[in-house]
Amino acid sequence: MTFTGFLFLLLLMFVTIESSAQKNNIVFTDITKKAGITFKYTFGDDSYKNIIESSGSGITIFDYNNDGLMDLYLMNGTYLEGISDPDGKVYKNSHNELYRNNGNGSFTEVSAVAGVGGHQWSMAAGAIDLDNDGYQDLYVLNFGPNVFYHNNGNGTFKDITTSLGLSGPDKLNGFTKWSIGVSFWDFNIDGRLDAMVGNFLAFDPAYVSPSAPNMMPSPTEYNGQASMLYEQQPDGKFVDVTKKNNLYYPDSKCMGLTVFDYNDDGNLDIFQANDHQLNFLFRNDNGIYKEVAVESGVAANSQGKGTGSMHGSIGDVDGDGLIDILVSDLDYGALYKNMGNGLFVDITEESGVAAAMAGKSSWGAQFFDYDNDGDLDIVAANGTAEELILQYPLLLENDGKGHFKNVGKDHGAYFSTKRSGRSLAVWDFDNDGDLDIIISHLDKNGTPVLLRNDAGNSNHWLGLTLKGKNGPASAIGAKVTITYGGKKQVMVNQWATSYLSNNDPRIHFGLGQQKQIDLLEVNWSDGNKEVYKNIDCNRYITILEGTGIVTK
Repeated sequence: MTFTGFLFLLLLMFVTIESSAQKNNIVFTDITKKAGITFKYTFGDDSYKNIIESSGSGITIFDYNNDGLMDLYLMNGTYLEGISDPDGKVYKNSHNELYRNNGNGSFTEVSAVAGVGGHQWSMAAGAIDLDNDGYQDLYVLNFGPNVFYHNNGNGTFKDITTSLGLSGPDKLNGFTKWSIGVSFWDFNIDGRLDAMVGNFLAFDPAYVSPSAPNMMPSPTEYNGQASMLYEQQPDGKFVDVTKKNNLYYPDSKCMGLTVFDYNDDGNLDIFQANDHQLNFLFRNDNGIYKEVAVESGVAANSQGKGTGSMHGSIGDVDGDGLIDILVSDLDYGALYKNMGNGLFVDITEESGVAAAMAGKSSWGAQFFDYDNDGDLDIVAANGTAEELILQYPLLLENDGKGHFKNVGKDHGAYFSTKRSGRSLAVWDFDNDGDLDIIISHLDKNGTPVLLRNDAGNSNHWLGLTLKGKNGPASAIGAKVTITYGGKKQVMVNQWATSYLSNNDPRIHFGLGQQKQIDLLEVNWSDGNKEVYKNIDCNRYITILEGTGIVTK
């Protein structure tokens, strides 16, 4: 070996060691109390005996007051007459909580002032600027009637559910409607947002399992409830068009909806994660939906079983430019690699995901680049369903090629603590460019945990907000491709991809040591395409469709 070659190897070793040291310096610090988040989840009483109580509730991240800081909405359960134990009446006043981000690492609870507390059993909420007035509205999905809150632009909200027609039916399949989430997008490309509401199962509180009378019945012992597609009309009202669009499955048990163009044909498709059933993949063939999950390879896990699927998180795990799907479930999860021809291959075992998730009972899980090195890692909240058994959460690091290793215990005490986790969202609450985590819990503590990413590295990043020419209609589902230093990343503008939760709506790119993006391409969901060059990093920007303007 020449002296020059020897020096090169030394330099390479130094860079590798330095990079590893930087990565090992990352700590997720629990700052929940310090941040002033005092929320405590209730499931209606002090027992744990039915499937409603075991399902948990959601987290929604959005900037409700347009101050550039992401705020936090936490859903809660409540006492339910005829379902909860009588002594649970002390929880009748439990409600959802909205936390305003103060910008100094602390939050203030403002649900009463804002008017979004409610006293329903809430599961999830979708934040969306429905009327394009520049303020994020809030659609809350419940066990019972759903509620749509219009943002008045002054820190308060108004219930306009009735005028929109979005409360949902009182009952589905003979029992109270149970909604678990919503995905917004413009399914018919008319410039108006539409909504698909995921519904779970027909819960009969009187039913006792004959095989296990002392344990809550399995989801398999209940009938399902149809998810519903609502089309927005010119007057702003919504009409149920589920059957008209071949999406009516009255016995499905939806736990999560994810909308994205999986086959790159320019049409947005729908992935529906189902509980103890085969999943659905509704392919959009120029406005006509066809269920193709089995033939596409995403219906079952690697053993050919329909498991307790929670939701589909999307991202390119191996850097090939194709969007893959991670489905957390109560077994060992499923990671489907997109082959680019409309087909997926299950790589759960070979990726290391199965070994990490086996026996954990994963609920909320999400792709995110925790170390800003340019590849997607995984965080998962875990906890047994039928019994209140605590589990370790997971932080899985990607080697850049789609192979994952559990590194959580090296990056914060939380990952060495057993909890019963449910929903999970990733966000940059302090706008410092690294992604933080918040997780809800269903255990005796009932408290969420806010984990601040104290990134001990110098990797670069870019945050991106997309605004369509008609508001969010053409922005949701848009695909963004960046090229930098000979590398490429692809992201989908879709934040409703976690169990019961909505992540930070801004697209986040980790860039490693690259300080500039050479090329940024946006394929808007209405078919338009725009290209931007030489984008400076380490900041948040907004792209407005059709204006050619990139703003901070």
